[in-house]
Amino acid sequence: MASDIEPAERDAAPAARAASASAVPAHSTSARDAWYPAGKRDLFILRELVSKDFKLKYRRSVLGVIWSVLNPLLMMLVMSLVFSFFLRYDNIEHYPLYLIVANITWQVFADSTNAGMMSIIDAAPLLKKVRVKKFVFPVEKVLFSLVNFLFSLIAVFVVMLWEGVAPTPTMLLAPVCIVLLMLFCVGLSLLLSALGVFFRDLVHLWGVLLMAWMYATPIFWPVSMIEQVPYHAVRALMYTNPMYNYITFMRDAVIYATLPPIKVIVSCVAWALVSLALGYVVFRTRERRFILFI
Repeated sequence: MASDIEPAERDAAPAARAASASAVPAHSTSARDAWYPAGKRDLFILRELVSKDFKLKYRRSVLGVIWSVLNPLLMMLVMSLVFSFFLRYDNIEHYPLYLIVANITWQVFADSTNAGMMSIIDAAPLLKKVRVKKFVFPVEKVLFSLVNFLFSLIAVFVVMLWEGVAPTPTMLLAPVCIVLLMLFCVGLSLLLSALGVFFRDLVHLWGVLLMAWMYATPIFWPVSMIEQVPYHAVRALMYTNPMYNYITFMRDAVIYATLPPIKVIVSCVAWALVSLALGYVVFRTRERRFILFI
């Protein structure tokens, strides 16, 4: 009797294993991935990368994060002295505030695009070993620049107190401008990081382009000087300049307590959407070939 049962049990065992195997989904999830689904895993990587960059930037620094406040203040002081006494721009109302608002807005743009352009190249050792979504790296550089920008806003409030400019309800529009600027920077960083992998000359050229772009933007010189440009096409180009619009948005909201012109708001939204769409398309169509060039 026992001998009859044993073969039956042996025959039933493979069938049971086959049934249990068919019950398991084709795509199994590891214990780690169960804790970090795709979307949350990307957010976790972003948070860890921003934290790493933040610690590396202020490592072995006595003042640490205070430099994020001191740096724009010191830059404002130097530029204010130079342009007030030598170039006579002191007729601009609240010139130190005019200068620091534009300077930190420009700086977050320059820092995020510079770092974003190099993000894929710098992450080459990691990308060759670990499978991770590549867009995380340029986006992380923009978020890290945003963190520094938020600290530098403390310097803006210090200058506001010095200049006697009281906070107004229009300052609530500043976060809207910051969000649009960050979208613009993300799009441009995606574009530059993708192109920089294949065309390394862009890495050297971008610094020159940024310098020319900065001098063509009314950061330290008055906006009224645009009207003195003799050619209409050049004036139109300067008014279309995305950084002119973002800086004007910030100045109107923070300094002049006025609603930015509709044309400026529309330009800010349009540049953010165009940059994001173009950067996304170029990045997505090129990212599969990154591994061959990094």
